[in-house]
Amino acid sequence: MLNENQKHWGVDQWAAFLSARALPCMPRSKLRLLELETELGDSLSAHDLASLAGADPFLCLHLLREAESHRAQRLGHETSTPLGAVMQLGTDTFHKLLLESPATDESNHGLAECEARSHLASRLALRWGAQRADVSPDEIAMAALLAEIGELLLWSFAPELPLNALAAQESGHSPRSVQAQVDTCGFRFKDLTLKCATIWHLPPLLTQLIRGIDNTRSSLSRLCVDTARHLSTGGANDPALPSDIADAKHIIPGASLEWLTEQLPGLNEEEIAHIVLKAGELVDSAHH
Repeated sequence: MLNENQKHWGVDQWAAFLSARALPCMPRSKLRLLELETELGDSLSAHDLASLAGADPFLCLHLLREAESHRAQRLGHETSTPLGAVMQLGTDTFHKLLLESPATDESNHGLAECEARSHLASRLALRWGAQRADVSPDEIAMAALLAEIGELLLWSFAPELPLNALAAQESGHSPRSVQAQVDTCGFRFKDLTLKCATIWHLPPLLTQLIRGIDNTRSSLSRLCVDTARHLSTGGANDPALPSDIADAKHIIPGASLEWLTEQLPGLNEEEIAHIVLKAGELVDSAHH
């Protein structure tokens, strides 16, 4: 429960409070590490560990923070991908860090949904980013994975806040998720993510990609986060999806609307065709 004091906190107080918590990890990450160690033994590679971290926003953030503190002592270059963080820390440190992390509460429905959305956004960023021939799709994927970390931390340590925002949205009081956050909590959860990123000294490149403005790569990262949110909350019928696909076409002109839509998981042929049709209308009207 929130204490009386916390009910009046703004984004700065929450960022200070949350950034000081011990970061948890998803229980499946620990299980997967033990499975990999049993299967592969000594041949377990940094790539194997990086793909494990790339599917868990908490673990990814934990590694990044750890890598940044090591880097500060040695002044190496910035770490902006899961693989970079694993390479910087070494496999022993990774193992210890993961197994000593507290596990998140699997029964926390809001946390599970938000985490699944983050994972979806990062997978989409890898696919769309590679098609754009991005210099490092992994960086865009990492930013997409961490973009919702403010909300994930709230679900972990102050679930009343995101629950209040959800209630406001579901009741129709605040039609959009961001508006619901501001109405009930006084700030956008994304601003909380960015404040925490500053406190943790995350690499400026990642912070810029999470912010989602300034350049095409940042726009792509933000688009993947938005698309994952629309797909998770509204499914194939979410009216924002055709617009997301039209935006993706603008950022990745070489890709067809069909291919872009096919990268969204869980859609059948009919749903894909419907989204492609609507997205095509939006693209055409933008050209006239």
